[in-house]
Amino acid sequence: MPGMGGRMSTVIKAKISRLLDRAEDPGETLDYSYQKQLESLQNVKKGIADVVTAKKRLQMQSKKLEDSVVKLDTQARQALSAGNEDLARVALERKNVAQTELQSLDQQVTELEAQQEKLTESEQKLRTKIESFRTKKEVMKAQYSAAEAQVRISEAATGVGEQMADVGLAMQRAADKTEQMRARADAVAELEAAGTFDDLTTLGGPGQDDIDRQLAQLSSSTQVDDELAKMKAELGPGSGGAGESKQIEEGQGS
Repeated sequence: MPGMGGRMSTVIKAKISRLLDRAEDPGETLDYSYQKQLESLQNVKKGIADVVTAKKRLQMQSKKLEDSVVKLDTQARQALSAGNEDLARVALERKNVAQTELQSLDQQVTELEAQQEKLTESEQKLRTKIESFRTKKEVMKAQYSAAEAQVRISEAATGVGEQMADVGLAMQRAADKTEQMRARADAVAELEAAGTFDDLTTLGGPGQDDIDRQLAQLSSSTQVDDELAKMKAELGPGSGGAGESKQIEEGQGS
């Protein structure tokens, strides 16, 4: 279905975000951020140290060139005094080359000093920022710990925690079962009031077993025989009882 993949992706991202939010400890996150800032400060310090090292190296080369310029100038003067103009010229040419290199080195040293100054200023600003962050970090960690403790206390006092939620569900199930049993009890009482159970127990009477029922049937049969003998005595002999019996039998046979 169109859009189903997008919705599923959104749901999955939401669930992952929720899990990450539960797993994330703000204190650990703040400490990690502080550690990364300290690493940045160390990198800046290392950069300053590298710039200073390079500047010192150039200054040493510059000092050597200065000494070389002085030496070549002295040699040119000595050669010229000795009447060796060509040698004096060579010394002066080397002196000019050394002076050109010296000017280039001086310029590089000046650039490195400017870079060192900028890095030092950045290091000071970063140090101040990190110190401010460290103070805020400790305050935020303390506030979070206090809030977390307050939540735990509130949940324990008001029953909002997960365990109390389970207890609430158990109580709801118990209440539902209690209502169901009350309904059954009311139904049984209504059927009993209507005499439904009397009809079901009429046969044989309450508390009767097989022997009781057999004795009751025997008593009933004896009563019928006695009543039949009494009727015969009232009618007297030859009263047509046999004929009636024969008619009854013929009627039954037909």
